[in-house]
Amino acid sequence: MGEGLRPGAAARTLLASPPLTPGYYAHFLPLASETLSVEGTVEEIGWPGKVLEEVVATRYVTPLREGGSLPGIVEADDLGTYVMKFTGAGQGRKTLVAEVICGELGRRLGLRVPELVTIELDPVIGLAEPDQEVQELLKASGGLNLGMDYLPGSFGFDPLAYEVGAAEAGRIVWFDALINNVDRSWRNPNLLVWHGDLWLIDHGATMIWHHNWPGAQASAAKPYNASDHVLAPFGPDIAAAAAELAPLVTEELLTEVAADVPDVWLADEPGFGSADEVRRAYVAPLLARAATIHERITLDAPTATRPSQAPGWLTDRLPPRRKQAAGDDRAAAVTRTGEEGGR
Repeated sequence: MGEGLRPGAAARTLLASPPLTPGYYAHFLPLASETLSVEGTVEEIGWPGKVLEEVVATRYVTPLREGGSLPGIVEADDLGTYVMKFTGAGQGRKTLVAEVICGELGRRLGLRVPELVTIELDPVIGLAEPDQEVQELLKASGGLNLGMDYLPGSFGFDPLAYEVGAAEAGRIVWFDALINNVDRSWRNPNLLVWHGDLWLIDHGATMIWHHNWPGAQASAAKPYNASDHVLAPFGPDIAAAAAELAPLVTEELLTEVAADVPDVWLADEPGFGSADEVRRAYVAPLLARAATIHERITLDAPTATRPSQAPGWLTDRLPPRRKQAAGDDRAAAVTRTGEEGGR
């Protein structure tokens, strides 16, 4: 099984439904605790070597206009297909840094996050691209970019169409609180359903404190309001998630995921003398936050509701409770549309 496939695709084929076990992915990658088995601090013995696979883009397939940064689907020299996020996009390199640190941290904690790679891009790949906006983005993104394994046939998660257990919901909400993810609400879930399992994507809008390093510790100490989180209605068991996952978020683990970030994305950061200094700055707030963030997660009533986006063929198969909720929301949407049309 998986014979002839690139490493990521082979692993994905075997592990389409991995168990949500803490540290599940750890055996695929060298652990920082092994890398740092000699005496001395991180500063004295250096950081672990990079772990993310590096591939070369061979064809730009199509843009994904759902994302504000205009990511695109590309093919690479390892025969893989990836969702590519560009260094030349408006959000800048820090978005890619957040994607790597949070995505790889989630994988180490046993959450399903598509494999990440770095992708070398030659802007000449876009010469035949008819869209001027895409051409300009490709020209501005020469060099190393980020790729996320493309999950063919995946669906966007809809809370009215899928049931999620309290344990899994708790793990995801706790993780989002840890990284201060403000972009997993019912408005924009950033969850995919693939082979019946939830997969977490798009972590670029996390760790807001890295946009203002002098205030990072104070910002990281703030609470997390999960009231609008897309999984809030599923009764997330946050206490159990904290007991399970918080002990795993060690300095060694965070050092490992920070080492995955390419030096070029950390270069010239104001106030820092080297890429490794920036990496250390990412470790400290997350380490402190992991210990107590479960005490500062609030779950109040959501600010609003929206109609289900699930297609009719899917809502017809929903359990009675979900089907009723979807029907009520669709009826409410029709009523609102009629009222607005009559004004």
